[in-house]
Amino acid sequence: MRALVLSSGGVDSTTCLALAIEKYGTKNVTALSIVYGQKHEREIRASEEVAAYYQVEHLCLDLTDIYAYSDCSLLAHSDQEIPKESYAKQLEKSDGSPVSTYVPFRNGLFLSAAAGVALSKDCGVIYYGAHSDDAAGNAYPDCSDEFAQAMGQAIFIGSGQQLTLEVPFVDKTKAEVVKEGLRLGVPYELTWSCYEGGEKPCGICGTCRDRAQAFALNGVEDPAYTLSKS
Repeated sequence: MRALVLSSGGVDSTTCLALAIEKYGTKNVTALSIVYGQKHEREIRASEEVAAYYQVEHLCLDLTDIYAYSDCSLLAHSDQEIPKESYAKQLEKSDGSPVSTYVPFRNGLFLSAAAGVALSKDCGVIYYGAHSDDAAGNAYPDCSDEFAQAMGQAIFIGSGQQLTLEVPFVDKTKAEVVKEGLRLGVPYELTWSCYEGGEKPCGICGTCRDRAQAFALNGVEDPAYTLSKS
């Protein structure tokens, strides 16, 4: 069987990529990255570098126009500032709504596009790296188990039962994702998580904070952050 992995160049999707390679082998895995009008291209560069490291096919799809009407703070055309605080702090002010870095139904869009690509590439499974920390408090509702189950069913039915969805970390924390990645020898030094697009991670946006905590809970230094300081 061939597998298609949604690859953002970050910790979670890169760990998913390593899992898929472990199960299906390099020649049977395709990495798919999606441009959606984000403020920077740093994460796409990371996904390219990760794919080159693993020597897997890498595809890139541009869906920028779909978000022309969104004012999400992650988008290049938005004037909103990216919050420089933890997700927990952001959720205290959101009154139950997703955080400002939630891109409207992004993962639903990505998975639908991935299904079309996967079927065209004769893949039988899509890997998607959502984990429970992102879904907590409704910060990113399209990372929840309920969402993954619904999308998995839709993909399976809509593909004529040819395609399934694997979400191996949906009930795991980011620290558990990193733990699995350390077992797999994931090249985390190549990955990028920061919402800012500089040459070094900002260290204070929500995703930087989550990433730092995940590595700390595993008792190891984040190699990407360590390299960025050198």
